[in-house]
Parts: sequence; structure tokens; C-alpha cells
Amino acid sequence: MDYENYAKIAKALADPKRVKIIDMLSCGAMCACDILEHFDFTQPTLSHHINLLVKAGLVTTEKSGTWHYYDLNKDAFEKFKIDTAELMANTQACICEPVRSKAVWATEEKELDQMTQNSAVKSIKQ
Repeated sequence: MDYENYAKIAKALADPKRVKIIDMLSCGAMCACDILEHFDFTQPTLSHHINLLVKAGLVTTEKSGTWHYYDLNKDAFEKFKIDTAELMANTQACICEPVRSKAVWATEEKELDQMTQNSAVKSIKQ
């Protein structure tokens, strides 16, 4: 997983206005003027939000005459969905597996030492 890219996408989705833009674009491509009708902010503010979504790879842009049309990058969303599932999964391929294995080994080693010490104490008492 590309953690840098994943974080960039998550950061882009961390604003409710951008999530609303994504929701609107899920219905199909829209021009900036149509998106702007649903918000109480200026065109430069919309451009800022759209630019962050474009830089994160979530939205594509196409210019037709004087209008800019925006659409979802469905492949990017599918990848984000897969990466999120992978991030939350507890599988053998998980990044935490080597850490977990070391932790299990350390616990087993500690238990073995304790059993050995108990056996030694019993032998001495007998």
C-alpha cells in the first residue's frame, strides 16, 4: 500500500464540503457553476476544494469551451476502498504480522522461562 497517497486521499476527504462535492459527482460529471449552486461560498473557494480533490486523484477535470467539468475518478475510489479494507484486515500479508510474530515469540519465551524456573524450584525442593 502507498501510505503517502492513501493519506493524501484521506486528507482530501476530511472536509465535509469536499465529501458533499464527491457525493454530487457520484451522480455524474458536473460543471463548476452547477456545483457552486449547492454551496454558500465563492467560486475561488470551490476551486480550492476541487483542486485538492484533483491533486488527490479523486476527481478528473475536462475543459469544454469556457466551462470546466468535473467527474469522479472511479478507479481511484475503488483503489481507496481496497486499500481501506487491506488496512483493516488481519491477514498473513498484514504489515503487523512480523510484529505480532515477535510478540507471540516473546510471550512464549517468557512462559517457557517461567516453566523452566518453576521446574528448577520443584527439583530443588525435592
